Amino acid sequence: MRAVPSLLDTILRIPPFNVRVQSSHAAVEQHLARFYGDFTPPSSNTFIDFRIRILHGAGLRRFWRPQARFLVDDQNPFIPLPANQAAPMLEWGLNWTIASRALGYLVLHAAVLARGDDAIILPGFPGAGKSTLCASLCHLADWRLFSDELAILDPDSGQLIPNPRPINLKNRSIDIVGAFPGARLGPRYHDTRKGIVAHAAAPASSIAQAECPGRPRWLVFPRYQAGASTTIEPMTRAEAFTLIQEQSFNRERMGDVGFRSLCDMLSQVDCYRIDYGSTDAGLAAIHQVVDGPLT
Repeated sequence: MRAVPSLLDTILRIPPFNVRVQSSHAAVEQHLARFYGDFTPPSSNTFIDFRIRILHGAGLRRFWRPQARFLVDDQNPFIPLPANQAAPMLEWGLNWTIASRALGYLVLHAAVLARGDDAIILPGFPGAGKSTLCASLCHLADWRLFSDELAILDPDSGQLIPNPRPINLKNRSIDIVGAFPGARLGPRYHDTRKGIVAHAAAPASSIAQAECPGRPRWLVFPRYQAGASTTIEPMTRAEAFTLIQEQSFNRERMGDVGFRSLCDMLSQVDCYRIDYGSTDAGLAAIHQVVDGPLT
């Protein structure tokens, strides 16, 4: 009979949260070493926001068709996945945990980056190409990565909070981002529910500034279509509200605070819709929005 795997047990400071990760999967330990080794360790006796466990399947599932189970604070919100997807399950599960359990923050499905203290928000509609565009900006254009998945807004300060974790890449975007200077990619995971996935490490400069928030400055709704001509269209804040509220994970649960926070954020940003047909065209469109003037 196979030996029972040892249990990884570590606490990570992944701003703005402290996360305890326990796992019996070697791939999870390797993933943390590869992508979280540059993060500053939390102070001793720190408050733990989330306790996450990635464990093997129970009973015979430990040995026959091995599985990975995700638990947060001893609750199991997902069906198990094949054991060889334990590492991406950690990232997917952490996204879900922050989106559903981050007390005091408004959380949106969007990529966020900053140039200086000014942040751009790229909502995550299907087919937007936000992860590739996000990786392009932080590797090729010296933008600071906040997150490729979650916009975390502090209602008290009105600022966006960094959470610079690995960028989740799918299918064709893996090779595109892998060719960027300085890009560090992990292994590819095949036959997942999203196709082939891999992760790109957050730039070290973004991790070093992970405790530095940014002010919302631009809200850009990207849409990628291969070979399409580039268009840049200003949007009213009313139009933008209609779309961005669809990407909110917890606005309704936050009630009036969530509604006011979203309205206050929109009062600070310039809103645009861009269509683009290549990574270079998307980068050019972003810089045209940011640096203007538009023609």
